[in-house]
This record gives sequence, structure tokens and C-alpha cells, in this order.
Amino acid sequence: MRPFVLVGVVCLVWGSAGCGSLTVSGTDGSAEAAARMRKVAEAWEGSEAARSWREGFYPLEDVVRLPDNAFRTDTDKLAYLARNFEHRGPLPRTEREGRIRWADGTSSPVTPMTARETYDLIDDGPQGRAEPLTVTKATFGEMTLLTSRGRARVPAWHFTLEGYDTPLVRAAVDPARLPRSPIAALSEATDDGWRLYGLRKVAGDGRSVTVLAGHGGCDDGPAVEVLETRDSVVLRGTVPGRDDGLCTKELLIEPVTVRLDRPLGGRLLLDSFTGAPMALAGR
Repeated sequence: MRPFVLVGVVCLVWGSAGCGSLTVSGTDGSAEAAARMRKVAEAWEGSEAARSWREGFYPLEDVVRLPDNAFRTDTDKLAYLARNFEHRGPLPRTEREGRIRWADGTSSPVTPMTARETYDLIDDGPQGRAEPLTVTKATFGEMTLLTSRGRARVPAWHFTLEGYDTPLVRAAVDPARLPRSPIAALSEATDDGWRLYGLRKVAGDGRSVTVLAGHGGCDDGPAVEVLETRDSVVLRGTVPGRDDGLCTKELLIEPVTVRLDRPLGGRLLLDSFTGAPMALAGR
């Protein structure tokens, strides 16, 4: 059985940008859907938004890196998910300077967040009698992240956790603000597809991406249509089959991995429905 997240049960109901290639994986493959995907790709091609995306800092993986062998206990895991931390002693106050070092050998100057600012992004404070994760030391350094410009070395704070041999690392630079999409999002009334709920991960070789896709309780599960062009990869969520009988109306969300014809590289990963770049899913 595939893993899924039940979002809500409501009621009972009756049930050309370059030479792009449309890959259909058990979907309806409608002409309208394909046309929308091509419009999204064409709108971004050569746009100011695309230029901003390629020049900015946009991580394609989690900006938090867990310690090796995390987590030792379910209590530690729950503390992390609940952002329940404590630190012993003061955090460093020294102002830092830093650079993002891109894969092409260039770099960009940045002003990293302080240890306190970075720590506050992982911690929500005391939570009753729940056992927290304890930070014993904070050290300034770097981490490597996959970004829209390939792998990059990014300023980061390394937080030593009590009971762990390696630190929890959090980027000390927040992603740039997403550029405004050059194409408007669809409305629920004009698209019969199913929503995508964020990017889970990009494979190390760039040949596949995993996204969170929605589907209902009486279908064959989610699928994702893919349009690949020279400059972008456009994704659209759908389902391959649905029951016409009496069915609960519910939204389920589960990961779907999409194979690409060639590595993602510096191409834009776009959502057909929103017309915008795919955002990283939360924890």
C-alpha cells in the first residue's frame, strides 16, 4: 500500500517552447491540458522572471541537514518535527560575512543570518513537559545544497546536539523571494486536474523529481503529466481512473516520482496549474 496523507473527509458525492515532449503516465492526456502546459513553458522562456530565478538563491532541497543516524529515539524525532529545542549557554553574536559559491565557479556576496536568527527558524520554544533536543554549541560554516543553479556552497550554522556525533546544519541564508509568474494561475473551474502540493526531492543525478500529488478516495491514485522543453519542465497532477459510484469526497496526498528524459540541470521546474516554480514541500 502506498503512503498517503488524509487531508479531509467532507461528504458523499457522485462520482511551443522549443521542441517539448509530453510524457503521459496513466493520465487523461487531454489537448487542453497539453496546451496549458505549453503556454506555461512559453510564458517563462526568455522572461524577466526566468532571469531572476536563474540569478537568485532558490534551494531545491531542504535547507536543514540532520545529524547522522537521526533520530536515535522517537522522542527526538517528535522534538525535531515539533521544533522543540533548547540551547545551553549563549549563542555566538559575531556578525558574519559570507558568499554563495555556485557550481560554475562564480560567487555572490550575502549577509548570513546570525546564530540566533538561524536557531529561531528551527525552534518554537518550550512545549510543556515534552523532551526537547538540546543544542550545546553553534559553529559558523557552510553546507552544500542543490539549487536552481546547480549545487552551491552556502553559509550555514552547525548546531551540535547532545547525544549526536555530527551536527544539525541549517542554511544561514533564506531563499530569495519568488519572481512573479509571467502567466496567471488557473481557477478551479477552468482545470480538471489535481493539485500538486510541493517538491519533495530531486534525484542526485537530476533524472527524476518527486512531488506531492493529490487524488481522491475512489480512483487509481495520482499521476503526473510532464512536458519537457529546453528551458523548463512543466508538471501537471491528474489521476488515471475514477469510480463513478457512491464515494466519499476526500483529498489524499502522496509522493509521485517522475522520470525525466534528461537531467533537470538548470531548467525551471514549473507547476501547470499555478504557472509558477514548484516550491519545496514543508516537513
